[in-house]
This record gives sequence, structure tokens and C-alpha cells, in this order.
Amino acid sequence: MEDQSRPVTGYPAHSATGYPNTATAYPYVAPPPTAPQNHGTYFHVAGNRYYSDPYATQQRATFVHRFFAILIGSILITGIIIFTMWLILRPQIPQFRVETLTLSNFNISSNSLVSGDWDARFIVRNPNSKITLFYDQIEAAVFHKSDSISETTVPPFVQGTKNQTSIKATFASLTAYVDDRDSITGERSHGSINFNIRMMARVRFRAGSWWARRRILRVYCPNLSIGISSNSNGGNLIGGSKECRVGL
Repeated sequence: MEDQSRPVTGYPAHSATGYPNTATAYPYVAPPPTAPQNHGTYFHVAGNRYYSDPYATQQRATFVHRFFAILIGSILITGIIIFTMWLILRPQIPQFRVETLTLSNFNISSNSLVSGDWDARFIVRNPNSKITLFYDQIEAAVFHKSDSISETTVPPFVQGTKNQTSIKATFASLTAYVDDRDSITGERSHGSINFNIRMMARVRFRAGSWWARRRILRVYCPNLSIGISSNSNGGNLIGGSKECRVGL
């Protein structure tokens, strides 16, 4: 005779209370659902699908917006400060003028070698009423057209507000080669030779405790005509002083 207390196959066993025993293994073939696993800003769920964390995405967007807002604000504030200082100080570039230019011991050989001595005196004016100018590393060169004949350096100097300063530059050449000898001899036969002088200097602007960064100052003095005859080896600037072009 079969044991009536033995449970029927396929049904869960009953506990002593008469209810099925739910503590047994999961009775279905599919595994039980699992809770989502948090992997940083993404959640991994069943089926290998990923969903972004909206809170983390919002945090990143907020950080980016704040970063660009701070950057743009800093640029605007800096621009306003610079513009305000410019309105207060009104900085102007200095003015250069060739006051005198003398040529001596001039000679040009048959093989296009030029020799001579040039003595130039410049008047430099600081037009600023609140800014002091500091010049250093001043280099100058004398040219005939595009041919460099001689180079020299000028001592550094400081120029106060509304100040006018006289500086000298002395050039000497023994064996400078020029491409167009006929051009010089042709000008000389007409009683004068045109030269150009170029200068470069590092200059700083100071107003009280405020200093501007160093800038490169470029000075160009063209068409400096020196009267010299074909049988003479020297002469002076024709037509009085000449204004120079100045730029930063």
C-alpha cells in the first residue's frame, strides 16, 4: 500500500502548517530577476542594456556651463580693465625725427664696395602726459635702397612724460657691398645720395606702479638726401630735419 503522507511528484512539499514550503529552490527554468547594478554613471540591467544616470549627466552639463561662464566672465573683466586704463592713460607711441645726418670719408670702389662714416642725431619725443618710456636694446642700420651698409647700437635711455631727448647714432663701413653701384654713382653725379635709416628698440610703458609688457618699437626714416658732389667725399642732410615713421 502506498504511503498517503508522501507528496505527489511535481508539487511542492507542505510544511507543518499545511502551506507549501517557499524556502525551497526557485521552481522555474528562468533565473530570478536581479537588482540593477550601479556602475558609476550607468546602470547594468538584464539583457545587457545600459541606461545613463540622468543626475550624473546633469552634473557634467552644469560643470561645463559654469566653466565657460567663468572663462567668458574673466575675459570680459580683463577687457574692461584694459579699456578703462586706456581711457585714463591714453598711451601714444613716441615720435622720432632725424635732426642732422653727416657723411664723411665716403668712397665706392669699382667692385661695388662702399666705405664711409655716417653720424646721425635724432630727436625723440614722448607725447604722453602720464606715461614714462624705457628704451633698451636699440639697434640701428643705414641703407641705400634695400642694401644694408652699416649697423650700430644706441645706448638705452629713459624718457619722462612730455620729454624730448636727443640721441646719436654713429655708423662706420669699410667693405659694405651694394648690388647697384651704378645707382649710387648716378645719384652722386646729380649732387646727392639718398639713404634710409631703420631702428628697432624694446620699449616699456610705465604709469605709476603699472607696467606694460615690453614691445618692439620700429622706426623707419626714408629718403635722407645727403648733398655730395662727385669730387667730394662728404656732405650733410639736405632740406632740414626729417620725420620718421614709428610703429609697434
